[in-house]
Amino acid sequence: MRSAMQPEVLAHCLSKRVLLLDGGIGSELIRRGVGAASRLWGVGALLDAPDEVRRLHADYARADADLHTAATFRISPYALRRAGLEERAADLAVLAVRLLREGAAEADRRVLALASMTSLEDCYRPDLVPPDHVLEREHEATVEILVDAGADGLLLETFNTIREAAIAAKAAAHSGLPVIVSFACQRDGRLLSGEDPSQAARAVSLPGVVAVGTNCTSCEAVPTVLRRLANGTSLPLAAWANNAWAGEDSPWLASPRLSPEGFADAAQRWLEAGARLVGGCCGTGPAEIAALAAALPDRQR
Repeated sequence: MRSAMQPEVLAHCLSKRVLLLDGGIGSELIRRGVGAASRLWGVGALLDAPDEVRRLHADYARADADLHTAATFRISPYALRRAGLEERAADLAVLAVRLLREGAAEADRRVLALASMTSLEDCYRPDLVPPDHVLEREHEATVEILVDAGADGLLLETFNTIREAAIAAKAAAHSGLPVIVSFACQRDGRLLSGEDPSQAARAVSLPGVVAVGTNCTSCEAVPTVLRRLANGTSLPLAAWANNAWAGEDSPWLASPRLSPEGFADAAQRWLEAGARLVGGCCGTGPAEIAALAAALPDRQR
């Protein structure tokens, strides 16, 4: 049985050097022709193309990512219930973490496995956030499943309101694992709900939370978001942005595609704004992460 990672360990690592997160999972699998990945944003790939998920994790390990994100973004019982897959939640979480570790081992790398979790409803629809009692029940159930799956930490990403993020962060912090909380933000730097990032950071800066950041945000908006987050927390900051991945429901993400080197250049401005954990979100892949690794300080091993 694996011993649980203590939050202080990851916090210490972040204090020593900038850490590198991997890139997109669902979007990169779709780019590679795994259409099933569009179902519940990655869950379909776990069901129909697990070898492709493992291969992607191996590629991210070869790109030198320190922390990898398991394909658990939509594995909450709440999400799977609607698809008639609720009874598969625990097994799918175990599979996602196992594929992550197998991919890293294939690349002969030791990495930290983060289990992803997100808002219960559409990440781009803050108006759909359920009542508090539903959030409490469902996020607690999701955390329990992800902890039992053997993750090293919990990555709470693409949250669009303070209310839901605070409830999810409280549930995650009770797990005893290190927790990272991240918000999806608009071009003006505010959460999709219109709320202020400094208030959001303050609300989730709980014992056990080791970093607060932004993801599913355009590259150019990240520095503004990070500076606002820093006004509400003393925790390390994190950023993993999109790269030209947008739809009609996400116009704030529309932007020209950056080359891997251009993406790495953009990330330098995130570091200047205080980021200690950087990586890629939708529209990024191993090429962007490899470029980031080459550009980050203190990557000698």
